[in-house]
Amino acid sequence: MKSQVLMSLHEMFPAVHAAEMAIQRNPRSWDAWQTLGRAQLGLGEIALAIRSFQVSLHIFPMNPEVWKEDLSWARKLYEQQKATKTEAMHTLAKVKEHAQESIPDYDFESDEVVAVCAAIAEKEKALSEAKTVVIVSASGTVETVTEKEDCPATPDETLYIRAR
Repeated sequence: MKSQVLMSLHEMFPAVHAAEMAIQRNPRSWDAWQTLGRAQLGLGEIALAIRSFQVSLHIFPMNPEVWKEDLSWARKLYEQQKATKTEAMHTLAKVKEHAQESIPDYDFESDEVVAVCAAIAEKEKALSEAKTVVIVSASGTVETVTEKEDCPATPDETLYIRAR
């Protein structure tokens, strides 16, 4: 009874301990084995719970509550747990297969890659030489002005906000 009260308070580990003590006092008590199985289910120990329910049924085989509710529920949980573990193992195996596949060897010094890098460098060089200024007036009009090296484009600073 103490184990059942502890289970209702969601204290599963002390409930298992109390049920085990009850079984030590009277190993032929089918309801103590049933309570132990329920407490073990609360801890997630499905295989141990199934064994406890089986011992309870061995002692009192005509108990329909253990047959229909406890043992059948524990077996469903066990099958779900087994299916989840199998699914996790398949997923892990797939991840390992993908990790073990060799990464293709890219030739980073090929003519195409060198040509692309040179084109990008030329474009960036041209952009850095032509300094552009975006000017937004107080009224909201936007103007893009390209500065030259010797004469920067600076309109009347009272009307514009300068941003690069």
